[in-house]
Amino acid sequence: MAKLLLQYKENDAIDAFALLKKAEVRQTKTGKDFLALTFADRSGDISGNFWDASQADIDRFQPGQIVKVEGTRGSFKGTPQVQISKLRLTEAGEPTSAADFIKSAPVKKDDLEAELTDTLFKITQPTWNRLVRHLFKQYKEQFLEFPAAKVNHHAFARGLAFHSLSIARLAEAVSGLYPQLNRDLLLAGALLHDLGKVIELSGPVATEYTTAGKLIGHITLVDEQLVLAVHDLGMDLNQEDVLLLRHVVLAHHGLQEYGSPIRPQVMEAEILHQLDEMDASMQMMTGAMEQTAPGEWSKRVFALDNRSFYRPEDGQQVADSNESAPAEQPVDPSSLF
Repeated sequence: MAKLLLQYKENDAIDAFALLKKAEVRQTKTGKDFLALTFADRSGDISGNFWDASQADIDRFQPGQIVKVEGTRGSFKGTPQVQISKLRLTEAGEPTSAADFIKSAPVKKDDLEAELTDTLFKITQPTWNRLVRHLFKQYKEQFLEFPAAKVNHHAFARGLAFHSLSIARLAEAVSGLYPQLNRDLLLAGALLHDLGKVIELSGPVATEYTTAGKLIGHITLVDEQLVLAVHDLGMDLNQEDVLLLRHVVLAHHGLQEYGSPIRPQVMEAEILHQLDEMDASMQMMTGAMEQTAPGEWSKRVFALDNRSFYRPEDGQQVADSNESAPAEQPVDPSSLF
């Protein structure tokens, strides 16, 4: 079976098919064009530079195409990289479907859809239920297919639903611990907070920001959709429950310098922001650990203050042993003291 891109080790010869996820024309210090490329398959992404690119090369290698890449696995500043020796488009009889090379959430689409439906039924407050259901009638398919980002956290197919539903589960658990929180508001905010990314991003293949995404951004875009839904449903924009839901969504980045036009000013908005941060951080750390051998340090994670993370040598063994460990027996509390 052919190796996946991130299964190649340092100095290994690479000979693989891959999705061309990014192809940017750049110039060397001497003014020569080269292509800064990102290759992708189900294991993740790896970059590489195609030097001395002609205009024909620039026209030929476009994002979204499947290519055959040969070279050597190297690294640059601790980040894996392909030192390209040969690159071409696929030919007859070779892989052509981008779907075969896209990293996806570890949950099937049908399961995500079922969980989405279940979560919608848990929102019993009438205004929030109607607004959330109205928006998902329009955007459910994109929600279930799109990534949650171009890079960084949940930047893979179905990542948007995987991320949002993870936050909904966290919100339900936290609401059980803190009954002063409004569970319905947290659940509605969890489902809607990143829904604007179905407008901000182009889709799961060779993901790019749309013009609306670049000029407006997903937070304002989803608020716009909420306002339109309020009008469609004949509601009053100034009624408190509408204002609360808009606030929770608008404030979920926490700080204005991070994109939110307003800081959290109700408890549910603050908690949603913290849950969003936690889930995004967990995904970025998990992705870094997947590319790190036990006993080694990960590459730096830019979105986590450019820190590296250590993968303990016994971490994988513990995870493996837990999968097959027998059920624990009840413990006599008196034996603990």
